[in-house]
Amino acid sequence: MSSLLEGARRLLGRRSDLAGQIGGLQQAVDQARGRLAEEDLAPAAAIVERAGARLRLSPDHTVVALAGATGSGKSSTFNALAGVDLASTGVRRPTTSWATACLWGGPAGAEELLEWMGIPQRHQTTRDSMLDKGREAKDLRGLVLLDLPDHDSTEVAHHLEVERLIVLADLMVWILDPQKYADAAVHQKFLAPLAGHKDVMIVVLNHIDEVPRDKRQGMIEDVRRLLALDGLEGIPVVATSATTGDGIPELKRLITQRVQDKKASRARFRIDVHEAAERLDTACGSAPPRELTSATRAELTAAVADAAGVPVVVDAVQRSSRLGAARATGWPPLTWVSRLRPDPLKRLHLDLDTEGREMVVSARSSVPEATQVQRARVDTAVRHVADEVSGGLAQPWVRAVRRASTSHGDDFADAVDRAITSTPLGAGKVPLWCRLVQVVQWLAILAVVAGLGWLAAVAVMDFMQLNPADPPHYGGLPAPTLLLVAGLAIGLVLAAVSRVLVRIGARNRARSADRRLRQAISGVTEEMILRPVDSELEAYKKVREGLQRALA
Repeated sequence: MSSLLEGARRLLGRRSDLAGQIGGLQQAVDQARGRLAEEDLAPAAAIVERAGARLRLSPDHTVVALAGATGSGKSSTFNALAGVDLASTGVRRPTTSWATACLWGGPAGAEELLEWMGIPQRHQTTRDSMLDKGREAKDLRGLVLLDLPDHDSTEVAHHLEVERLIVLADLMVWILDPQKYADAAVHQKFLAPLAGHKDVMIVVLNHIDEVPRDKRQGMIEDVRRLLALDGLEGIPVVATSATTGDGIPELKRLITQRVQDKKASRARFRIDVHEAAERLDTACGSAPPRELTSATRAELTAAVADAAGVPVVVDAVQRSSRLGAARATGWPPLTWVSRLRPDPLKRLHLDLDTEGREMVVSARSSVPEATQVQRARVDTAVRHVADEVSGGLAQPWVRAVRRASTSHGDDFADAVDRAITSTPLGAGKVPLWCRLVQVVQWLAILAVVAGLGWLAAVAVMDFMQLNPADPPHYGGLPAPTLLLVAGLAIGLVLAAVSRVLVRIGARNRARSADRRLRQAISGVTEEMILRPVDSELEAYKKVREGLQRALA
């Protein structure tokens, strides 16, 4: 929140409608910056700055600007309202080359205001300091009356000065001449563009004394007709004569009402803020953002997982788990063959256990690169995300959402690869039951070795005619033969049963690894694709909230 806006809040009160409207427009501008075109934001930003500064400087003063063409009697009207000749007058050429200010109620509190408006001190007069008019006009206390340069001057600087001060005034009084009140220049350049400000405008038909009495009312009605064509229907029209004083009391009464209720500046800026908010609202659009469906999220994760080689890794986990468990549960005399086969995960530079994973976490894996079809599928899924949530939004926001969805494109592939290498795959540890089977297998081998050794010893002793003792029999079989047969049977049967269990366990580990890998990839897509998109949608919501407050 800018310091200017904070100043306006302090002066108007935290609950002021105007302060809330300015704050809403400020929020909309801040959140839309970088997303909407600068030419759409600049007018609203200027209004926030101008309104905040004006209200912070002096909300108790009412700035009334008299504007008119050469010879319209603007300066004469200024003098008539001030009650003393302050501005030079003339009819043949622009005589007001700079803005002149007259203050009622003393300069206290108005110095910064006039400095901000660019009125030099030498062009300021305090109404109460004039000795010939010493009594204070209490009903006009706080009035700052400006006599602007002639808007039809041939000097470009005069045009610029009028345009600059018109937007800073709280109440605009347009002085028209009976001979030039239909001039297209004043209607097209000033009056029609300010149609939205008719609540803070007064039109004066001056030199009414030069018009025959029977034609005055018809001329006034014609002025009202032209103003209605400009969108200013119902605006006060006062017929005056600075020379005779006709209409001057009525004009002063209208100005006095605005000064006393102290609402002119607020009304002016409420209109400015509302108009700026309407223009920004048109550029921004009002369609509600859509929510991202779970199906689209799943589609994105699936596309990225496929391109990142998750199916390859999962298959490697299954084969690696099966290989490791087979080595632990297979028949020991044959398991050495499996040790000649390389581990599928290590070939992908994906280690099996926690220690190894910590060693390779910063390295890239050797998962095959994504094919062109896989990359296209990822691009399509990302675009689908952006299109789904931005559907119906204005084109600037659609472009902002699409930019956000690809804002981390250069780092995305590396982040996905790091997610894969740092995800525990659960394939390195052999299950406890495999260890138990391994123990039984070695016991079976020992039984086979013991049986063979015993039979060999009996055979040798019999060959050497040493009359060996008969071995004990169990179930009709000698003990050595029973050890040999039982060991072989247990080992082979256990290996066969374990192979089935190993395949089931490997599939379970593969499914678990697939789930963890997709969760990791989902975290990356959330961080690098969905969160930036959500940030844009949140900014859009805040712009809409700000505009709603500004338009309230």
